[in-house]
Amino acid sequence: MNNIKISVAKGDGIGPEIMDAVLAIFTAAKVPLEYDFIDMGKSIYDKGYSTGMTDEAHASVESTGILFKGPMETPKGGGVKSINVTARKTWNTHSNIRKFQTIKGVDTVFSKAGIPINLTIVRENVEDTYGGIEHYMTKDVAVSRRIISRPGSQQVIRSAFETAIKEGYSTVTCGHKANIMKLTDGMFLDTFYEIAKEYPQVKAEDVIVDALCMKLVYAPQTFECIVLTNLQGDIVSDLCAGLVGGLGFAPSANLGDHIKIFEAVHGTAPDIAGQDKANPTSLLLSGVLMLNQMGLDHYGAAIRNAILNAIDKGMHTGDFGEDRSKSIGTKDFANAIIAELDLSKITDSNPVKYHKPSALAENKMMVSSNETIETVGIDLFIECETQPHKIAEIVQAHIDPDMELTTITNRGTQVWPEGSVYTNLVDTFVVRIEKNTAAEIKKKKFMEQAIHLYDYLNISSIEMLISIDGKRKYSLAQGQKVNAIS
Repeated sequence: MNNIKISVAKGDGIGPEIMDAVLAIFTAAKVPLEYDFIDMGKSIYDKGYSTGMTDEAHASVESTGILFKGPMETPKGGGVKSINVTARKTWNTHSNIRKFQTIKGVDTVFSKAGIPINLTIVRENVEDTYGGIEHYMTKDVAVSRRIISRPGSQQVIRSAFETAIKEGYSTVTCGHKANIMKLTDGMFLDTFYEIAKEYPQVKAEDVIVDALCMKLVYAPQTFECIVLTNLQGDIVSDLCAGLVGGLGFAPSANLGDHIKIFEAVHGTAPDIAGQDKANPTSLLLSGVLMLNQMGLDHYGAAIRNAILNAIDKGMHTGDFGEDRSKSIGTKDFANAIIAELDLSKITDSNPVKYHKPSALAENKMMVSSNETIETVGIDLFIECETQPHKIAEIVQAHIDPDMELTTITNRGTQVWPEGSVYTNLVDTFVVRIEKNTAAEIKKKKFMEQAIHLYDYLNISSIEMLISIDGKRKYSLAQGQKVNAIS
C-alpha cells in the first residue's frame, strides 16, 4: 500500500510531545502515512500571521485533505480569532464528531456503578454564535448574531444519522431550545425531522437541551447519538467528556465534504509542557477516528485495542489512574501502548476509502428552497435614553401612510403600546414598523422610511422583516400581540 500524505500541526504547549508520542505509535503499527509538518498556532500568530497559520500550511491542508493537529493556543486580546474555529470554518468541516465510551481502568462515577457509556455527540461546527459576528450598538449594549441555516443544518443532521448507522445505534436524539428560539432552533428541529424521514431504520426523537443535560448527568446510558447546534453542542460535549474521565479521553473529528480535521480538544497545558507528563490518549483516539475515516480501520482497531490493554494493565500518566504514585511519563506511556500492539491482525488487503480532495474552481453556494419572500417591515435599533411613548410620538409623526408602528421593545420585551413600568430599560430600543396594507411594499420604501427617521432618531442598526409564502419569519416580542401575518 502506498503511503497517504496528511498535514500535521504539532500545536502549542504539550502539543509537540503528545504528537510525537502518537506518531511513534503509528510508526510502530506501520500505519501507511506520510507527514507534511506545517506551521500553525500561537508561534505563528506571534510572527504576524493574523490567521494563526502560514500560507504554506493553508495550501498543504487543501492539498492533502486531512489535518491532524495538536492543541493550539489563541493569544488573548488583540482581536485575533481562534485558530481552531478558523480552521473548522474555513474548510467547512460542518460536523464535529466526539465519541464517549467507558474505558476500563479510567474510574468514573458510572464505571464504579457498572454503568457503561457509549454515546456520540454530533455538533454543528460552522454556524451559530461561532460566526463571531458581534458589535457594540451603544456604550451599554453589545449584540451577537446567531446564524442558523437550513443547508448547514441538513449537513450536520445527515452526518448524525450516518454516524448512527455506522456505529450500530438505534436512536438519534436532537437537542435543542426551540421552545425559546423558535426560528433558529425551530429551523434546526424541523430540519431534523425532515432528514429523519430518509432514515426510517433509525428512531428520531428530540429533547430540550437543559433537560438533556440533566438526563445525561443521571442516565447517560439512555442516549446513543445526539445532534446539536454549535454552542449547545460545545457545552454538551464537554459535559459528556466529564462522564468518561475528562477531556483527556475525548477524541474529536471535524468532518467536511472535502477536508477533515482530527484534533485533541483539551488545552495546551503550558504548565507541564516539556516535562514528559502529558497524556496523549485524546490525540491518539482522535488519530484512531482519522484512520477509521480514511478506511484504515484495521490499523485503528489494533491501536485502540493496544490503548485499552495498556490502561487495563495499570499503565497511566499522572492525570488519571487509581495510584497516581505509579504514573509514567508520556514517552513510557506511548511505549506501553506499543508493547500491546498486535500486528498479526493488520493486513494491507482492506480497501482504502480515502481520496484527496478535488480542486474546486469556486465556492459552493448552498440553497435549499424556492419559496416566495416578501419584505413586510423593518426593525430599527435605536440608541435612546427617553421613555417609549416619546419615541412612539416621533415615529408616528413621520411615518408613511402605508406603514404603522406596531411595537417598541427593549431587550426583547414590549414596552409600547403596552408594557409595564417595572420593565428596566437599557439605551437600545427596537422600533418595529410594518406595512398596514395588503399591497406589496418594496424593500426600498422601508429603507427610505428608515433614512427619513434617521433625522429624528439615532439609528444604530436595521433589520428587514420578511414573510415566506405568507408566513411571518421574525420573532414577536415578549408581550407583543400577533398581527395579520401568522
